[in-house]
Amino acid sequence: MSKASKSKTSGRMSMGQRKRLHAGILSVVMIALALICAIPLYIVIVNTFKNSADMSLDPFGLPKAPTFENYVYAFENLPIIQATVNTIIVTVVSVALMVLIGSLAAYGMVQKKSRFTAAIGSFLLLSFVLPGQVLLIPQYKMESSLGLVDSLLGLVVLYTGASTFCYFLIVNYMRGLPQELFEAARLDGASSLRIFWQIVLPLCRPILATVIVFETMWTWNDFMTPNIYISSVEKQTLVLQVFNAMGQFTTNWPLFMTITFIALVPVFVFFIFCQKWIVSGLVAGSVKG
Repeated sequence: MSKASKSKTSGRMSMGQRKRLHAGILSVVMIALALICAIPLYIVIVNTFKNSADMSLDPFGLPKAPTFENYVYAFENLPIIQATVNTIIVTVVSVALMVLIGSLAAYGMVQKKSRFTAAIGSFLLLSFVLPGQVLLIPQYKMESSLGLVDSLLGLVVLYTGASTFCYFLIVNYMRGLPQELFEAARLDGASSLRIFWQIVLPLCRPILATVIVFETMWTWNDFMTPNIYISSVEKQTLVLQVFNAMGQFTTNWPLFMTITFIALVPVFVFFIFCQKWIVSGLVAGSVKG
């Protein structure tokens, strides 16, 4: 083997080594950043197994005498189970309506292209321009006139207004779908509704999964809307139970962190279970067309 070929081979090997070194350094940096981001969660979890005195002495250390008193107290003396059921009902119904309305609106916009639909699309952009605080008083008056204040149905109605966000995510994906499929289905006698259910929705599965995950996490963790419109204890959501754990003068911080952790567990498990659909939806949306 000549010297030139040897130098080329060594150069290629050194380039591969540099790539592996770069990948290793990047992995170390990402792991370090992930551990830093996990510190608040670690503090919450370890302090749920402590009492107030132990937490005051060592809030960052592991519990020396782990106790489940905070969990027992939370489930026996606080409406945690009822709040969880309320949150599940509101989240499931709201997200289902948001995705259904957003996907139907996107389908109509894609199939009926005209100046009128373009004007409606531009008008819907106003929902992103106006801050939510500006709409609080009109929305509260509307809910009060319909008798929806202090009810789970009222929360569902308000959350359904976020269908606009679903629409803008889905419509861009639908515009990249092959229109030949729709035309062939129409030639075979399929109605618009049948095309929507049997062709469009299956093709939009990646972006629908992404929208469902984002909207579920937002609805589950929302504090402002339930805090304004819900006053009855039996209709409160989990996030409100976390807020109620803070006393006016003193706060039982281990109990507060216990309720916080209970509220985080379902959505955390849901996110871990659905993260592959989030990635697939984002990747599919980036390489379409």
